[in-house]
Order: sequence, then structure tokens, then C-alpha cells
Amino acid sequence: MAVPSPSKEQMRAAALAERRSYARALTPEARSSLEARLARIVLPHVAGARVVAGYHPLASEISPYTILSGLAGEQAAVLPWFADRGAAMLFREASALVAGPWGMLQPSADAAALAPDVVLVPLVLGDRRGTRIGHGQGHYDRALAHLRAGSHPVRTIGIAWEAQISEEPIPADPWDVPLDAIATPAEWMEFR
Repeated sequence: MAVPSPSKEQMRAAALAERRSYARALTPEARSSLEARLARIVLPHVAGARVVAGYHPLASEISPYTILSGLAGEQAAVLPWFADRGAAMLFREASALVAGPWGMLQPSADAAALAPDVVLVPLVLGDRRGTRIGHGQGHYDRALAHLRAGSHPVRTIGIAWEAQISEEPIPADPWDVPLDAIATPAEWMEFR
């Protein structure tokens, strides 16, 4: 008898629990060391980008801030910004200083809006083909589809803890935007 494959919702729930458990087990020193190792892996791949988008991490997410702080002086760092819960995700320069529509910190509304050349994408789970599962709201898929529909090319790099990489392929929905690469503190995976 064949065992049914788990749904994306089941995969998301299990991966979120795994990510929380993994992050809770890290000491602050170990976490800092892993995030520095991630930055050393990613920074050479964003060296030619003028604008790099990161995100303000949830407690269990790997932080992109070490990468963003390692950008060259002429490179700009941007973060996601939402006008309200129904608005499209934009990217604004500056630090995450004000509470956004979901209570997460984001740049202020008067910070410069810039189109990124590279987007560091958080994930709940990713596979070795560039398919990702996020938190299920589709914000990144819509924003990336919009960016790629324009004439401004954008490269996507998923960043994650090693525990977030699935050896089994993740089923992709038609609206899922595949990643160009995924980086963990131990590995760089290039897909396109």
C-alpha cells in the first residue's frame, strides 16, 4: 500500500517545528558563528549587485543582517515594507524601525523605495531544485513575480539553516517562484 505524500501544509507545519527546535538549541555564540559563516558564503555571490534585499528575521529564522552589514559601501540594503495587510510588498532602504501591519519591524514609510537586484529570501523549507515553502501568504511569490515581470532582472537566494533543506523534492504550485540559489552556513546550491 502506498503511503500518501504529505501536503504542503503538513510539510510547512513540520518544518516550522523543526526550525524552532533547531534555533532554540543554538547558543547565541553558535548562532552568531553560523550567521557569519553564511555571510562568507553569500557575499561573493552578491558582489555585483547595486541593491540587496534582506528581511527582518523571525526568532527562529537565520538572520540576513550579517550579510547586509558586509555589503560594500556603494551597495544599498533594503527590507520588505507593507503599507497595510492587503498591500503588495515593496522594498525600502533603511533599518527596520517601525511596526508593520503584522507587528513585524519594517523601514519607515518615508525611506527610499528601491528595486533590488538580489533578494535574500527566507524560507520554511527548501529543496535541492530551488523550490521553497514559505509561511503560506504568498508575499514573496507575488513580489518576485512582479519584479521579474519588469525589465529589471532580479536574482533570488534563499537563506536557511541546514535543517531546513529537504532531500525530497517539494511539490511546486504554478504560482511558486523558483529560487536561483539557496545558501546555508554549510553549503551553496545553484539552480539557474
